[in-house]
Amino acid sequence: MPVIRSKLSEVMEKHDPKLSIRKLAKEINYHFDSVRRMYKDEMVQYPRDLLLKLCTYFNIQPGELIRMEADENDWAIDKANEYEEEGNDKETVQDGNL
Repeated sequence: MPVIRSKLSEVMEKHDPKLSIRKLAKEINYHFDSVRRMYKDEMVQYPRDLLLKLCTYFNIQPGELIRMEADENDWAIDKANEYEEEGNDKETVQDGNL
């Protein structure tokens, strides 16, 4: 199953390699523990207000903070679910009746 991953650590490194999680949390006025969990990719749900504050602070879009990754096992499942369609999926009319 695909998963959503945080890219906050990459964004912070690119923005300022010396920026700490604690300093970022203070500057965006947000709970340190929440920012730390997002940084370490331990967050289960991403609060919209946190995403908004981070996007505003770094001047980026939400897609630059999170990404979707496929699990290696997903490729095997996708291939197992492939099938060929048979025939036409439209109903045919015979003698004017359905």
